[in-house]
Amino acid sequence: MKSKTQKLILGNHGSYLGMEKGCFVVKDKHGKVERYPVFEKEIGEVILKSGNAVSTGALASMGFWGIDVVILTQKGNPVAVLKNIDDDSHVKTRIAQYEALKNGRGIDIAKQITESRIESQNVILRKHGLEQHDLMKAKKKIKSINNENLKTVRKKLIPIEGIATEFYFKQIFQLFPESLRIEKRKTFKAYDGINNTLNLAYTILKYKVHSAILKAHLEPFLGFIHSEQFGKPSLVCDFQELYRYLIDDFLVEFSQSLKKKDFRIKWKHFSSNRKGKREILDHEKTKQLTESLNQYFQSKVEIPRIRHGKRQTIETLINEEAYLFAKYLRNEKDSWKPRIPTLNN
Repeated sequence: MKSKTQKLILGNHGSYLGMEKGCFVVKDKHGKVERYPVFEKEIGEVILKSGNAVSTGALASMGFWGIDVVILTQKGNPVAVLKNIDDDSHVKTRIAQYEALKNGRGIDIAKQITESRIESQNVILRKHGLEQHDLMKAKKKIKSINNENLKTVRKKLIPIEGIATEFYFKQIFQLFPESLRIEKRKTFKAYDGINNTLNLAYTILKYKVHSAILKAHLEPFLGFIHSEQFGKPSLVCDFQELYRYLIDDFLVEFSQSLKKKDFRIKWKHFSSNRKGKREILDHEKTKQLTESLNQYFQSKVEIPRIRHGKRQTIETLINEEAYLFAKYLRNEKDSWKPRIPTLNN
């Protein structure tokens, strides 16, 4: 059976997706019609952006044939995923994931993710000739943490990762244009344009990772580095750490053409009695960023695919890594170490 690799994207405002005689039918606002035979095109994913329409018949066909449907806002932020109702029947993987919290495997996973995060940061630091982490020293610290309780191990890993990340961003921020340069990484409620641009790009990465986690039949809200909290997909957050450096490198290049005029000020209510100004990319640059970043996920890296090929796209790599991780949890692999792609100069 051929793998389903083609994506059907309704990105332009005013398009319609329907079903007719075994074909998905896409009609744009100008009346142009395109047909996609379900069996010939091997469609694996349908992406619907707000401002377009879709028939329930088409949605039913996608659900029946196991075609994932992603719903995006007009700005390109993913907000929902429609999946086949039988997709959650792979319970063995999730049972193994829960057991890993208690049988010691979760501790090994937490250590491996932390180590790989620091290793991945060195990839971009090395590419740009910046000072790198002492990876051997970091590995030694991580390995020396001995405790049978995952929560305690988390608490000891967080400062190691935190110090490394602070050092990393101090180096990385030197690569952004001087007029936009900042000194400190800020996530939630950031004011400056660069941090908010990073946050936007990480949101797109988060969707790619979340999608991969679901495809591997893992539980996205049960992680090992990040704790379990309501509304927080902690395993997604864990996996996201492995690929943030790719987004950072992309944004370093993307930012070289940015000017202050490409940002606008948005007033934001931070509390019931407090408002603040946030600097964000304007509409045109936001659209350019999301489109360029989605293209970036289709660029190739020098890491062999599981079954065939010496190279693969970044998106495929993320999907494969979640799949390999699930196999490790099910004891179908003896070990798991995330594959970290290098960056071209």
